[in-house]
Amino acid sequence: MLSMLGYAAQRDISVEQLCRLTTIDAKALKGGTHPAISQHQLDNLWINASHLGNDPLFGLHFGESLQLAALGIVGEIIKSSATVGEALAQAAALIHLFTDSFRLEVEYLKKTFVVHLKIVRETERDSFSFLQMRDLMMVFLIHELDGLLLEKIKPEKVKLSFNAKNIGEYERVLRCKPINKSEECSIEFKLGYLSERIITANYELQKLLLQKIRSEKETLIQKDKLRDKVENYLIAHAYLGILSLDEVASNFNVSSRSLQRKLQEEGIAFQEIADNVRKSLAEHYLRSGSYQLKEISAILGYNELSAFSRAFKRWTGKSPGAYHD
Repeated sequence: MLSMLGYAAQRDISVEQLCRLTTIDAKALKGGTHPAISQHQLDNLWINASHLGNDPLFGLHFGESLQLAALGIVGEIIKSSATVGEALAQAAALIHLFTDSFRLEVEYLKKTFVVHLKIVRETERDSFSFLQMRDLMMVFLIHELDGLLLEKIKPEKVKLSFNAKNIGEYERVLRCKPINKSEECSIEFKLGYLSERIITANYELQKLLLQKIRSEKETLIQKDKLRDKVENYLIAHAYLGILSLDEVASNFNVSSRSLQRKLQEEGIAFQEIADNVRKSLAEHYLRSGSYQLKEISAILGYNELSAFSRAFKRWTGKSPGAYHD
């Protein structure tokens, strides 16, 4: 939603007016303290953005402007995949973390492969937000391959499950004249793209991110202690830097004071958990041998390398350089 508001601002749409019409507090949303967004608010956001921007294809154009960073940890995993094929497999497996309206299925043919956009809930298929998200996802699939390969990707075939009125605009954005009124939305690419290596591939980072997603999921299922949930949440979102007490509390829908009190009942403070996460990640990055000390310091949220070095020595009794050696 923040990405959408940012795009609206680029289109000279008043973000203040858009949020007011949608009953969304932009400041709270940006600060991570906004209450859960209802489906009604989401529908209204799409409707008002489209109306204020005088653009019935707002979702299509929004998708054209997006970057993988908008997908959060899913985007980081996609970028760290080795090949396009692996990236698509990861995207298909994790897309539910980004949207629950669709799922992705990849079909492999003799000379091409097809990405199918499958509807999850049929009851939503005529809502305005659903239609806009459908357009967003289709164009996003094409344009993000550009960023992964530094090459302008052109599909072999695009099928739409509806009758596109502005077919010329769909053809421009999707880079292929779509076939209207198909059974479902799908995009077909040359098979050779699957083996293309991604320039941002980072196996160690991807492995860490995937491990943390699984760890967080298992923690939630097993209903472990709050300290474990907080720790796994910090690790799963470490690509954003180590989150503050206020940011974590807002995710758990409690006040900072309440979260701190509940953690103290389990015999630990939030700062201690945060330091444990920093220590764990620091050791991982040092062992991998792929990062300079300045990079690790910045990743963990330290403005000065000296501050990181002091903290690491406090955790382990060794300096980062000595630990690496």
